[in-house]
Amino acid sequence: LSMLPRTPERQRSIDGLHRRIDSIRGDIYRNLTPWQRVLVARHPGRPTVLDYVNRLFTDFTEVSGDRRFADDHALVTGFARYKGEHVLVVGHHKGGGGDTKQKIYRNFGYAKPEGYRKALRAMKLAEKFSRPVLAFVDTPAAYPGMESEERGISEAIALNLREMSALDVPIIVIVHGEGGSGGA
Repeated sequence: LSMLPRTPERQRSIDGLHRRIDSIRGDIYRNLTPWQRVLVARHPGRPTVLDYVNRLFTDFTEVSGDRRFADDHALVTGFARYKGEHVLVVGHHKGGGGDTKQKIYRNFGYAKPEGYRKALRAMKLAEKFSRPVLAFVDTPAAYPGMESEERGISEAIALNLREMSALDVPIIVIVHGEGGSGGA
């Protein structure tokens, strides 16, 4: 119907179909079991932080690296504009609907210590320039490998929590997928 020439009657039909879709979707999601909710949160077709960046923000400039060890591609950070306002975007990135190579590159959203240090570095810059922080959470957990433990994953997460609680800028956290463990 939306591909046909618009008429008031056709638009009413389209609006009615949209209301029906919303109602059915509401009924489905209202009655999900806890496990079905987990499956929805883990669905590979869910939007990623970069999908949100591409659709909601302009002038995105990525911040890379922790200035200590490396750049963790599981965490995306960058300055952008949201409706003309300067903001910092921080988010876990699982690799989305991309291929296996992309998911491996993003470590399936499992951030390592350098990712949390990168995020903190970017948040401190946001504070310095009075930019609000928008944090997009979609991670199964922090990376549990031996190298994460050797490089101080627990300390990196704890330091982030402490420093974020003391930041002098607004922080909005959006859980748009999984929010597993302290890594979230």
